[in-house]
Amino acid sequence: MATATETTIAQKLEALLKLQTIDSALDNIKKVRGDLPEEVRDLEDEIMGLETRLSKFQQEIASFEEQISNYKNSKKDSDKLIVKYKEQQMNVRNNREFEAISKEIELQGLEMEIADKRIKEIDFKVLNKNDEIASVESTLFERKKDLEQKQKELEVIINESEEDEQKAMKDRDKALKLVDPRLFKSYEKLRDNARNGLAVVMVKRGACGGCFSSVPPQRQTDIKDKKKIIVCEHCGRVFAGVEDVIPPPEKEKKSRSKAAVAAPAAPAAE
Repeated sequence: MATATETTIAQKLEALLKLQTIDSALDNIKKVRGDLPEEVRDLEDEIMGLETRLSKFQQEIASFEEQISNYKNSKKDSDKLIVKYKEQQMNVRNNREFEAISKEIELQGLEMEIADKRIKEIDFKVLNKNDEIASVESTLFERKKDLEQKQKELEVIINESEEDEQKAMKDRDKALKLVDPRLFKSYEKLRDNARNGLAVVMVKRGACGGCFSSVPPQRQTDIKDKKKIIVCEHCGRVFAGVEDVIPPPEKEKKSRSKAAVAAPAAPAAE
């Protein structure tokens, strides 16, 4: 007669195996989607990066335009000063005042030349930046088209499996309530580290159902008894039980008596 401990261990293993079965079904649903979800996320990230870059370029253009405006205003101020200084030159009292005003006029002329030079330099920067903006906008347009196409493909696949996925998620919530919290933590770690997502397996044909390493007969007996949680020595997966292989039915062998029956012998010649 099974003890309470045996029953508890058996129930824990059964709950884990049920959860694994549901999670494997969910994994298969997600496999159908392939790399589409990841591709959609990558495109969304790339588009966000391109939009940020575009915004930065536009801010630089605005800054360049502000600088050009400042230089143009500076030129206007210099031009006004030159007009003013020339008027003052008409009323000078001596050569020294005339030369001083002439230097001021020359200085403002240099300021205007410098402003013109700076404006040309900034215009060249604006031209290059506009080329970069055009390139980014072109790439952004293409990526948005790609994203729209991928999202449509993903939406079709999700819609096809949505009902099955929702049902599996509900079943998972129910199954999760029966799983021991400590075992669930180990289960999650194993799932994260396993390529195939298998954390709980059966022993099949004398081997681990996860890594296919051989399981000794005595260990199989312990697994069948379910007196304690036993894990694979090679991959660490939890053994939920041993799957008995039912041998195929043997073909009926002809009895020796039938095999010995031969055609009737011909009568001997007299």
